[in-house]
This record gives sequence, C-alpha cells and structure tokens, in this order.
Amino acid sequence: MSSMKRRDALRALGALAAVGAAGSAAAQQTVTLRLHQMLPPQATIPAKAIVPWAQKVEAESGGRIKVQIFNAMQLGGAPPQLFDQARDGVVDLTWTVLGYTPGRFPKTEVFELPFMSGSAEQSSKAIQEYVEKFAADEFKDVKLICVHTHGPGLFHTKQPVTGLEALHGMKIRGGSRIINNMLTKLGATPVGMPVPAVTDALSKGTISGTTIPWEVAPSLKVHELVRNHTTFAGKEGLYTQTFAFSMNRAAYDKLPADLKKVIDANSGQVAAALFGKAMDEGDKAGRAIAEKAGNNIVALDIAETQRWRRTAGTVESDWINEVKAKGIDGAKLASEARALIAKYSK
Repeated sequence: MSSMKRRDALRALGALAAVGAAGSAAAQQTVTLRLHQMLPPQATIPAKAIVPWAQKVEAESGGRIKVQIFNAMQLGGAPPQLFDQARDGVVDLTWTVLGYTPGRFPKTEVFELPFMSGSAEQSSKAIQEYVEKFAADEFKDVKLICVHTHGPGLFHTKQPVTGLEALHGMKIRGGSRIINNMLTKLGATPVGMPVPAVTDALSKGTISGTTIPWEVAPSLKVHELVRNHTTFAGKEGLYTQTFAFSMNRAAYDKLPADLKKVIDANSGQVAAALFGKAMDEGDKAGRAIAEKAGNNIVALDIAETQRWRRTAGTVESDWINEVKAKGIDGAKLASEARALIAKYSK
C-alpha cells in the first residue's frame, strides 16, 4: 500500500472512530430537567402525579434523564407566569392552571363551563384528545406533555350554602374568568386568585369561601379554616379547571432521539390519565379528612341542583358569544367536548 493510501485509510479509520465516539457520547448523554410548580410537595399533583412521572422517566431512560423538582414557586415568579417559564426556557418543565392567564386558551376553556364534567380521569382523557384535535395551536410554543382537569368542583365556605339564595353576597374565590362569571350569575361576589393564596385569604377573612375540588383542600388547610362543604347531585361537578404540563420546546429538541422517545412515551393520554387518576384519588382522601374532622357536608338534591344548572347556564352562552368574536365556533366545541367526555365515561 502506498503511503498516500495508508494515510487515506488511517483518516477513514479516524473518522469512523470519531463517529463511534460521538455515538457513544450521545448514548451516555445525561440531562437534568428542572421542573417548577406552585403547590407544596405534599399536595396531590406533586406527590401523586409529578413525582411518579419523574421516577418513571428516570427509570425508562436508564437514569440518563434526571428531573429536579422545585415546589411552591421556589424558583420565583407567580403561578400565572408558569406557562411562560416553560415556553421561554426559564425552566424545562412546568405544571400550571390554564385559567390563571385569562383569554389565552379560549378553545381549551370549554371544559371549565358549569356542569361539564365529573370524574377527573375521564375528563382528563377527554380534554387530552380534544386539545390534540381542536386546540393544538394554543400549545404550539411548548412541547405539551399533557392537559388534564380536576374532579367535580364544589364550595367550601364559612357559612353553610344550603341553597342558591345562601350564596348571595358571599365573597368566593374563583380560579378563572369563566368560574368568576359563573359565581356572579349565582349571586356571589367573585374574588380571583391562584390556589396557593386561598389559605391566607380565608385566614384573614378576605374571602368567606372558595371553589376548589376536595383533593387540594388538605394541603391548603381548608377543612380547618371552614367547616362547610357543598356538593351537587349527579355525576358532574359545579365546574372544573384545566391544567397543562408543559416542556420547553428547545429542551425537548436538544434531546437525543432515544430520550425523546422516553418523553413521548410518557406524554399524551398516558400522562393525562395519570394526572386525572391522581385527582380522583385525592378527592376521596380530601373528603375523608373533612368527614373525620366532623365538618358539615351539604348534599344538594336533584331539584336544587337543577336550579343551579339553570342559573349558571347562561355562562355557556356568554362564552360562546365571547369566542365567536375570535372566530371560534364555541357551540361546536362545547358539543365536541361533551361527546369526548361521554366517550371516556362509558
């Protein structure tokens, strides 16, 4: 072999070795994803959904993906900023309430309408499919892990709410613009605030009650601060809220293909079901704590619940008219949402 051919062969071998080394380095690449959320670590979603999700991702990646969890806004900012923290790469992952940024997710809001949904697992599967089909554009700036809902929404109040009239004039915390509109229709005075602010607001008397599901009440000490809880007849709750678990798009795009597959395998319906199921189990635990404390649980009957349904019904027509101005067919979307909830409730 001539010296020139030997040099070419050595160069080729060197190039192959470099490619092999690069491939080996990619195979060994480890990443740490920083996850930021608003609630204390013992709350349902952090403890029963986010931590199991992170552990599953770490295990399925062979330890090459590490998820570092920051609870209770440890990294700064306020809950309404969480979606943008994921979008802008301030952190890699966030979990947040979509209603904290009013009007930003108009198509996804449909699941917040009064008496739309019941079981969190069923409606979380429904909203995941709904967003993929009808509202994916609202999440185009992030890699969406999943969307989900909580279980049936209800009242937790200092004075008992035994009927529609009892709510009149009460200052009640609402978590989104649709819920606040509903509270106004029902005769309450809505006070908008993120859920972490509820404990302080109840303690100081800024509000006389709150709309939240059972699951989050223990971590906010609500069952200690109020002694009355009002539930409704039927499978559907008074309302629900919508949530997004999102990843920074660039952080996802930087992952090698095999690690992207791990994230993908733990996104979509799999993740929506995990988060929804955690909410349902949290509801059972939260109610049990209130019962053990001897609190007063008011169960409105079918006739009284129908009065609330009729009074709150105009919230849907308001929403349809609002989104029509944005070129959105709200009536069609409400019908699609109900059809998907029915599909997953079978």
